[in-house]
Amino acid sequence: MAFVPQVKIPATYIRGGTSKGVFFRRQDLPEAAQQPGEARDNILLRVIGSPDPYGQQIDGMGGATSSTSKTVILDKSSEPDHDVDYLFGQVAINKAFVDWSGNCGNLTAAVGAFAISNGLVDAERIPENGICTVRIWQKNISKTIIAHVPMTNGEVQETGDFELDGVTFPAAEVVIEFMDPADGEGSMFPTGNLVDDLEVPGIGTFKATMINAGIPTIFLNAADIGYTGTELQKDINSDAAALERFETIRAYGAVKMGLISDISEAVARQHTPKVAFVAPATDYVSSSGKQISAADIDVCVRALSMGKLHHAMMGTASVAIATAAAVQGSLVNLAAGGVERDAVVFGHPSGTLRVGAAASKQANGDWTATKAVMSRSARVLMEGFVRIPGDSF
Repeated sequence: MAFVPQVKIPATYIRGGTSKGVFFRRQDLPEAAQQPGEARDNILLRVIGSPDPYGQQIDGMGGATSSTSKTVILDKSSEPDHDVDYLFGQVAINKAFVDWSGNCGNLTAAVGAFAISNGLVDAERIPENGICTVRIWQKNISKTIIAHVPMTNGEVQETGDFELDGVTFPAAEVVIEFMDPADGEGSMFPTGNLVDDLEVPGIGTFKATMINAGIPTIFLNAADIGYTGTELQKDINSDAAALERFETIRAYGAVKMGLISDISEAVARQHTPKVAFVAPATDYVSSSGKQISAADIDVCVRALSMGKLHHAMMGTASVAIATAAAVQGSLVNLAAGGVERDAVVFGHPSGTLRVGAAASKQANGDWTATKAVMSRSARVLMEGFVRIPGDSF
């Protein structure tokens, strides 16, 4: 019996923030995958190694976590005054689907560098030395992101002394500005309330702040669901019943936010919304053994991604945290002391992160955010080709 040989596709494997993903130029994908559809999804699933009933992604580039089961497709931007179009695909680990419903803030840190190095930014916009400002059009959510990428002798500078909790080694700092970060259409607070009573049949009714900023996110008080806000991955991810409860809460929250019409649809929309829980600043020990002092943070936050507690914090959820913290009366703001603020330092399982954000109330009563700013880093890990069986798509 004859088998179809493997095909090779130009690709780059990059760490961006506390995530890793496989990056492609759209024009380098097989012709059938240069447009959205089944062929594209099937290729990305095979590249990453999904669906994998073992949950390990051994036969692909994925790392068996939501932070490492990611793909990015970039193209020269067709939007005026933008350099690159950025499309993010979150690949499910044990299911055969790619979720296109949101952005990845961590991998955003690598988009500008990839665009510069792969001819997607006009040469006249790239300085020999200094900072290259890359204007990114985030196609999943139709938003502008500005990445400030350091350059040395005409090349992207990846090495440096910037340290990011959740990443072992230092690298060059990349400053990212999320412009008008409310995600998608409609209000920043889709229910019209800063705090809602979220009824979850069979589990309970919880105070919740539901926000569209960076990525749709449901914030709960840690104490209301039996936690302290200082939990690490092992405390949550080893508890199957807890994960099931969080998924149920997420599904009912998604309906209340208007993202889906029935809880049954949540299974096909795992990337959004996120669920996070907050607590007042407390001393704790991070996953690396680092002592985190309550005096050094404003609030403790833990967030789940693709059904598991994240090892650090998603970049887009960081935007949601900072934006909610800037709105007095939200659960995040109240946990952070209830004061007016334009930046927040939060504690997460791997350490701390500072994010700036500004929010204001409009005459019609709706809230808006102008931008959120954070620092990340990125580094190319490998470049060349990925190979997949030619009959994968």
